Amino acid sequence: MADNASVTQDDAPDAKRMKSESLTSECRTDSIHSSLSDFSSFELQRVLNENAQRKTVFIQGSFKERKGQAIVILEKTPFDEKSIDGILSANSRLKRDFSNDIYGNYECYPEIQFNNIKATIIHPATEKHIQKYESQPVHIIDETPEFYHTLTLPHLQKEQFNLQWVTNIIEHKSEVERIVFEDTDPETGFILLPDLKWDAKQVENLYLVAIVRKTGISSLRSLTGDHLNLLKNLQAKGIKAIEDRYHIAGSQLRVYLHYQPSFYHLHVHFTNLQYEAPGIYPEKAHLLSTVISNIELMSDYYQKATLPFAVKESDNLFSVYEEKGLVKRRGELIYSA
Repeated sequence: MADNASVTQDDAPDAKRMKSESLTSECRTDSIHSSLSDFSSFELQRVLNENAQRKTVFIQGSFKERKGQAIVILEKTPFDEKSIDGILSANSRLKRDFSNDIYGNYECYPEIQFNNIKATIIHPATEKHIQKYESQPVHIIDETPEFYHTLTLPHLQKEQFNLQWVTNIIEHKSEVERIVFEDTDPETGFILLPDLKWDAKQVENLYLVAIVRKTGISSLRSLTGDHLNLLKNLQAKGIKAIEDRYHIAGSQLRVYLHYQPSFYHLHVHFTNLQYEAPGIYPEKAHLLSTVISNIELMSDYYQKATLPFAVKESDNLFSVYEEKGLVKRRGELIYSA
């Protein structure tokens, strides 16, 4: 296939994999992350999106005396046994909202160490980052092999972005201290490390990503029978590494690939089955076990299959399909009585 492994949708520096390069020699000397310690210089512009279920908010703004836009993602971290013990103590204050018979609603104000919020900061943020996190109508496109070759792939090749951050991980220039497991085989090897959605403090919301060492495998569309050994090795060793490290059984893990992926170098997601992680729904997630089974049945399955994917109206790829009349914006639909 004519896939290009260097293609990405500019997701690399964001919450999908915003690297801790301030701790390495590879860090940009002008990075805001080398000195940022509070939000005193942050100027709020607008709320891009919020998710009440996941207790997450996406904010656009800027930092004084710093060029460029910034995105701040704030997320309430999950409870664990230690935090519960601290919250349910005499040091937490309760403010009653109301009570009725045996029921009472309160606001609880625990000590600061038990009231932490996970913050992800993207700076400088590109327009693509802003579009990614901005609330937008979403559509499902059924991508046939023909549509992939004539519409999707040319668009992705046109909008190429740097995957240096992937190279930095593979070559041990960044995030070495975060590696959970590594297989150094050049053909079937991979590096397993926490996704930045996970703070690695509790297994309830465990989320790791495995990045394959072999280049030239862009996405699910690239996979054939030649990659079965890689996929099976990744599945077996990735699950065992998590079982050994975090004591979660393989049957309690959700192991899957995204399509469309947010960056175009093959990677696989590992999440706790009980955790409703972003991107686990059928319009995006493909279980690794199913991918392996499909390829065993037909070596070129993913070159022949129609694959659905979700896309926002603000995404340039949506415009590509819109120009061909294959999808319409919500406001363009005409309803008849």
